[in-house]
Amino acid sequence: MDDAKTKILDASLPHVTFDGWSKETFDAAVRDTGISAAQAQAIYPRGAVDLAVAFHKRGDAQMVERLTSASLLSMRFRDRIAAGVRYRLEAVAGDKDAVRRGTSLFALPTHAAEGAKLIWGTADAIWTALGDDSQDHNWYTKRATLSAVYGATALFWLGDDSEDHAATWAFLDRRIDNVMQVEKVKAQVNANPLASKLMAGPNWLLSQLKAPGSGFSSDLPGHTNSK
Repeated sequence: MDDAKTKILDASLPHVTFDGWSKETFDAAVRDTGISAAQAQAIYPRGAVDLAVAFHKRGDAQMVERLTSASLLSMRFRDRIAAGVRYRLEAVAGDKDAVRRGTSLFALPTHAAEGAKLIWGTADAIWTALGDDSQDHNWYTKRATLSAVYGATALFWLGDDSEDHAATWAFLDRRIDNVMQVEKVKAQVNANPLASKLMAGPNWLLSQLKAPGSGFSSDLPGHTNSK
């Protein structure tokens, strides 16, 4: 089943450039592989939409594999986060049209929620691969922030024609720096006796949020439960 799933996905990519993640692409991929229509439908019940989801998750898996096998201990933590985003985009650098078409698909109202879930899953995969064991509201805020960073960087990357995507990596560094500035302000607030008292109520409220047993991307290689 996994072999057939991979074959159909691989066969779909040349067609996505012209037909997007559509029924035409799905049908052409099935024909190209020689896999029966019934088996293909069982693997991808929603057809092209499930193909696009599988393509995104495969990019996540490739990123996780690279991130967990790389030697990052000498890097600042903010650079490790940036590396995760960069590895994720580099995983699909050869299929930029497929990413662009996927962005259009998941921008549609009928698929927007699933698109947001996929981006959240990417952020969760990066944090988990980097060993994040945060609790309560920090689990959510880290992933929400990184989701925004990844989404903005991916859109910039799609329109970037600079050599080796140098402009994208500079853009990513600026976004990460902005996030780190927010974290710096939060630390200063918590260290200030007066400010920390003013924030005691909101912080307590947020602390009641518990990190779930697993994120959206629990089926990704390298994912572990946050407890």
